[in-house]
Amino acid sequence: MNLNIENKIALVTGAGRGIGQGICQNLASEGAKIIAVSRGKEGLNDLYKKIDNHKNHLFLQKNLEVEEDVTSLIEYIKIHQLNPDIIVNNVGGNLDYTDPLKTLDGLKKVFRLNLEVSIEINEAFLPDMIKQKWGRICHISSISALENQGPPSYCAAKAALNAYVRSVGRYVSEHNVIMTTVMPGAVFTEGGYWDEKSQNDPDHVNKYLNERMAIKRFGRIDEISSAVSFLCSDLSSFCVGTNMLIDGGQGRVFYSGE
Repeated sequence: MNLNIENKIALVTGAGRGIGQGICQNLASEGAKIIAVSRGKEGLNDLYKKIDNHKNHLFLQKNLEVEEDVTSLIEYIKIHQLNPDIIVNNVGGNLDYTDPLKTLDGLKKVFRLNLEVSIEINEAFLPDMIKQKWGRICHISSISALENQGPPSYCAAKAALNAYVRSVGRYVSEHNVIMTTVMPGAVFTEGGYWDEKSQNDPDHVNKYLNERMAIKRFGRIDEISSAVSFLCSDLSSFCVGTNMLIDGGQGRVFYSGE
């Protein structure tokens, strides 16, 4: 299957580990030129070793929780005339604001990281995508956007992200700029939450897989990154504002048990 993205420039945030790393590797295998952005130097070094033809790609250490780093990232790309054809807004997280009775405490910071940073990056490069009549912007949302699968501020931020994509995606689609999200469920990542739980609380993990995951296993990074590559390709031209759920039947909307 030809995705037709060879030599397209793809900006990927949160690229230092897990799903972000997998997305970079998958897009690179399809011939895209990656601008990988991560706050951690170690993660970027690891990606550098793993990615195909690493000399063709750019690795930038930026902490996108810091507003000045978002600004400097955009300025760097524009100064060096590296305006992306593809953007994957992967950076996000709950920032450890997990108390359901103190949602407001971290709401602005969680919304900033999960929604506003993506919008700021998008609006910097959307005009060029519209002008050239080709662009793909995919956001890594979450099953948390649909139901209670995380802290309230995180769920609300991802729901807002989905609504933003669904709305703005309509306005830019006539210019062959396709804006989408993917909503992963529980995905196993090395050093991540489920890796830690598998080692420290295997009974909890087994109970979760048996009771919550219809597929009876965690998702794999490649199952997410392959879907993202599709949404960043010519083949996604009819996916206007699509919010794609990839959760292995984790969501309760699919749950058939009592």
